[in-house]
Amino acid sequence: MSKKTVILGASGKPNRYSYLAAHKLRSKDHEIVPLSIHKGNVVETEILDLNKKPEIEEVDTVTMYVNRNHQKEWEDYILSLNPKRIIFNPGAENPSLQSKAEKQGIETLKACTLVMLNTGQY
Repeated sequence: MSKKTVILGASGKPNRYSYLAAHKLRSKDHEIVPLSIHKGNVVETEILDLNKKPEIEEVDTVTMYVNRNHQKEWEDYILSLNPKRIIFNPGAENPSLQSKAEKQGIETLKACTLVMLNTGQY
């Protein structure tokens, strides 16, 4: 079953984990919505401008590749997407946002999206 996944901190650079996750998600037939403050493309998909806080509907998962220090200004936007879950990848852990999300009924995971995809846990 396809799970629409917002990749927060998406990158078109092949050495970035968000880039690898985008490719792996697409290879498993998940719809991706890459978001970043940096322009570019990943898996033939334009990276949307996070500064514009685009409206995205029916989000299953937000996978975080932005460290906690840079998440603060996006917290309300992330929660407004009303995802079913947020995955805090290594380096993106944020207890404050995790708590806010859980109070809103959003499942949170401190996990690695790539590992989850590779082990069938996604």
